[in-house]
Amino acid sequence: MGGEAVTVIERVEEFIAPLLADMGVELVEIQYQREGHGWVLRFFIDREGGVTLDDCAGVSREVSRYLEVEDPIEHAYHLEVSSPGLERPLKKKNDFVRFVGRRARIKMREKRDGQRVFIGTLQGVKDGDVLLHVDGRLHCFPLADISRARLILE
Repeated sequence: MGGEAVTVIERVEEFIAPLLADMGVELVEIQYQREGHGWVLRFFIDREGGVTLDDCAGVSREVSRYLEVEDPIEHAYHLEVSSPGLERPLKKKNDFVRFVGRRARIKMREKRDGQRVFIGTLQGVKDGDVLLHVDGRLHCFPLADISRARLILE
C-alpha cells in the first residue's frame, strides 16, 4: 500500500472510529486502493450479532457527510461499506477474545516450529499472547508476531 493510501486511511480512521462506536458499530478495517473502475474507499463494519443492510446504509450516510466536509481525498473515489463476512479478519486483541471457541487461521511473520500458518480453535489472549489450540496442543503467539489472522469455516 502506497504512502498516499496509508495517509488517507489514517486521517479517515481518526474521525470515523469514534463515530462508528457512537453508532454501536465496530470498525474492522478500512481499505483505500485503486481498482479497475478507479479508487475505492472501503469500510468493513461489524457488531455483535452481525450487521444489516440498514447498518451499512447508515454508516455510508454518516461517512459520506464527514468526507464531504473534511474532503481528505484529492480525487474521485467510490465509497463502499460492508460486513467483513463470516471469515472476518482478526486484528485487535479484542477480536481474539470476542471469538473464543471459533476456528481461526493465523499466519506468523516468521516460521515457528517449521511452519508459518496455524489453524485451530481460539482460546483467548493471555499476557499479550494469542492462545490457539491446534491438534491437541496449545500454542501461544505474541500478537506482534502475527502477520494475518482470520476466522475460518469448517
